Amino acid sequence: MRRTAFNTPILRHVLYFISKILLFLFGWKAKGPAPDVPKYVMIAAPHTSNWDFFFVLIIACVLKIQIFVMIKKSTTEGPFGGLIKWLGSIPIDRSKSNKLVDQTIQQFNDNEELVMIVPPSGTRSKVTYWKTGFYYMASGANVPISLGYLDYEKKIGGVGPLFYPTGDIDADMIEIKKFYADIKGKYPENQIQS
Repeated sequence: MRRTAFNTPILRHVLYFISKILLFLFGWKAKGPAPDVPKYVMIAAPHTSNWDFFFVLIIACVLKIQIFVMIKKSTTEGPFGGLIKWLGSIPIDRSKSNKLVDQTIQQFNDNEELVMIVPPSGTRSKVTYWKTGFYYMASGANVPISLGYLDYEKKIGGVGPLFYPTGDIDADMIEIKKFYADIKGKYPENQIQS
């Protein structure tokens, strides 16, 4: 994979210590460990605030997880575009029907290591259901799903257990959502109620 903040020599160690200090200053804790597999889709839930990306980045640095996230192409343009890509963003053009699931599966097939973060709600706004793209990405690439979370109530973020898709999406979604039942986003009124 390309050079990011998570694999830049020397700087990754500096970012680790800065991230530990930031978590301490904000009163947060990172809970792990990172999954011991080279490739997986990580759910980022609940996703209710712009602050989520900030906390995901610093928790990933503390847990030493090199993450990638799909992001609107327009976000990676302009004066901060290079920085946003360096933080692990992969630009996508949402205006086109570009088979995002297929493209992500291809990324998994092309790389020996890859952690792709996907917010199943798809938005910070109130949602009534999760999008299932993350499930089809993991199933199609034959990789597990890592249950990543940010609990603003307890000020803990990290990774829960790995979940291996069985092919029965309805049953699997029930099991996955059970993990998130007591986790509160920054704006819990906007997260799906399990």
